[in-house]
Amino acid sequence: MKIFSFPPIADAYSTVLILGTMPGIQSIRLNEYYGHPRNHFWKLVSSVFEEPFPADYDQKKAMLLRNRLALWDTLQACEREGSLDSAIVKEVPNDLASFLDNHPGIESLFFNGQKAAAFYKKYIGLTEKYTFVTLPSTSPANAGMTFENKLEHWKKIVL
Repeated sequence: MKIFSFPPIADAYSTVLILGTMPGIQSIRLNEYYGHPRNHFWKLVSSVFEEPFPADYDQKKAMLLRNRLALWDTLQACEREGSLDSAIVKEVPNDLASFLDNHPGIESLFFNGQKAAAFYKKYIGLTEKYTFVTLPSTSPANAGMTFENKLEHWKKIVL
């Protein structure tokens, strides 16, 4: 099945870009980044910035922007059955070079998991202009790591 990414969440004040790979089935159904109830993304961000867990998606997006975070995916489209990144084929990258040119305040890129980092390196490449950090995936498929352990890594998003 061919699937597509969502538009980025960002503004002129964003200094950190968090990149995933591609929305999962539940996220696509809800039309929301990290919509699966067992995905730790929103809980991690609210914990890192010591904010109450947002009640709805608009509040989640506002929390990102308030904390100078941008959010997007490395891929614009792909074919995939299910939600696992390992099942991605025929991928098409997002135009991250143009996005970064249009958001000059971004200093650091954080990858939500190894596959997001791998696709970025494959299609864009690393430069000295940015700090790059690969974080543990927030996906429920990454069940081998506790929330607390993920949180220790995700605290790096605070600049």
